[in-house]
Amino acid sequence: MKCLAVSRYTEDEARKLAVVGWVKNTRQGTVVGQVQGPEDKVNSMKTWLSKVGSPSSRIDRINFTDEKEIPKLQYNGFGTRH
Repeated sequence: MKCLAVSRYTEDEARKLAVVGWVKNTRQGTVVGQVQGPEDKVNSMKTWLSKVGSPSSRIDRINFTDEKEIPKLQYNGFGTRH
C-alpha cells in the first residue's frame, strides 16, 4: 500500500505541474525517477520532492543527478514504474 500512496501523490503533483517522466520505489526504500519539462516546472517538482513529498514519506536526503537540457520531451505523461 505504501508504494501506491507515494506514487499517487507524486503523480498528482507532476500532473499539476505539467511535467513528464516516471518514478519508482526501490527495494532499498528509496525513490528513483526522471522528470522532464520547462526548467521552472522541473525546479518546482524538485522543491516538492525535497520538502513536501507524499504524506506517508520520510525525506532523509535528496540527490538529483544527471541534470541536462534536452531538445524535446522523451515521455508523454508521468507514471509509476514497478
